[in-house]
Amino acid sequence: MTFTIKIKEEISKIKSTKSEVIAELSAYIRNNGHIKDNIITLSTENHFLLERIKEEVNDMYDINAQEEIIENLNFSKNILYQLTISEKVDTILKDLGIIDESGNYLDVVPKYIVGANEEIRAYIRGIFFASGSINDPKKSRYHLEILSSTPEEAVFVQKLLNIFELNAKILSREKGYMIYIKEAEKISDFIKLLGANNAVMYYEDVRIYRDQKNKTNRLNNCEQANMDKVFETAAEQLKQIEVIEKNDGIMLLDDRTKQTVEYRKKYPEASLKELAEIISLETGKKITKSGLNHRMRKIKELSTRFEKMKTTE
Repeated sequence: MTFTIKIKEEISKIKSTKSEVIAELSAYIRNNGHIKDNIITLSTENHFLLERIKEEVNDMYDINAQEEIIENLNFSKNILYQLTISEKVDTILKDLGIIDESGNYLDVVPKYIVGANEEIRAYIRGIFFASGSINDPKKSRYHLEILSSTPEEAVFVQKLLNIFELNAKILSREKGYMIYIKEAEKISDFIKLLGANNAVMYYEDVRIYRDQKNKTNRLNNCEQANMDKVFETAAEQLKQIEVIEKNDGIMLLDDRTKQTVEYRKKYPEASLKELAEIISLETGKKITKSGLNHRMRKIKELSTRFEKMKTTE
C-alpha cells in the first residue's frame, strides 16, 4: 500500500457535516466525474473511497447509486471500482455548484460552497481523493501534487491551499495542470490539514530522521574536507623544507624556526593547531597556532627564494 493510499484511507473515515459533504463531493465529482446523458460516472482504484462517496451521495440525496467492478485497461491494476449516479443528476450538479440554474458548467465552485475553513478543508480533501498524491518520504524526494484538467480549477485550488500558507505552485502539463508543493514542512502541514494524524506522525518521524542524517553527512563531509586541507597544507610545508635542505639552507633559519622544521618532519600529518600543542607540551614553551604559522611563513619565504634562484640559473 502506497503512502498516498494510506492517507486517503485514513481520511476516508472522517465524519463530516452536511456542508462539508457538499464541499467534498463538489471537488470530487468536479475533478473525477464523467458527466454524459444526465448520468454521472465516478471511478477509483480504491474500494474504501468508492464506499465513502457512495454513502455520501445516497444519504445526501436519498438515491441508490450503482456500484460495479470493471476491467482497468489504463493502469497496472486489473480492476476499477465504478459508481454510476443516474437519479436526481440535475439537482445534484446544481447543489454541488458544478452547474448553474440554467445548466451551464461553472468553471469554479461558488464561494458559498467553501465559505468556511472547514468547508475549504473538505473541498481540498475531495480533490485530493480525486487526483492527489504524496511521495513516501522514506523512498524519494519530498513532493505533493494534485492534478486538474482546467486552468481555472488549478488556480482556484492553489488559492485555497495558500490560504493556509502552503506555498502551492502550478505547472502546466500535457494533459492538464499540476498544483504542487515541494517543501517538506509545508507537505506535513497539508497532511495535517487533511486530518490524517497518523500519516502526519509517520511523515514527521521520517523527516526528522532524514534531516538528522543529512546534517550528519554534511558534518562528516566538512570534517573530511578539513582533514584533506590539513594533509594538503602539511605536504606543502614538507616540500618547502625539502627545498631548503637540498640547498643547505637550514642554517639560515633562526633556532625557533629550525625547531619547527624538526617537529613538522616528526609529525607530518598534524594540523597547525595540533603541532602547536605538541611543541608546547614537549618543550615546555607555549606557542600558539598563530605563532607557529608565523614560523611556517619564514620557511615558505626561504623556500621561495631558493626556487627563484634555481629558475634564474
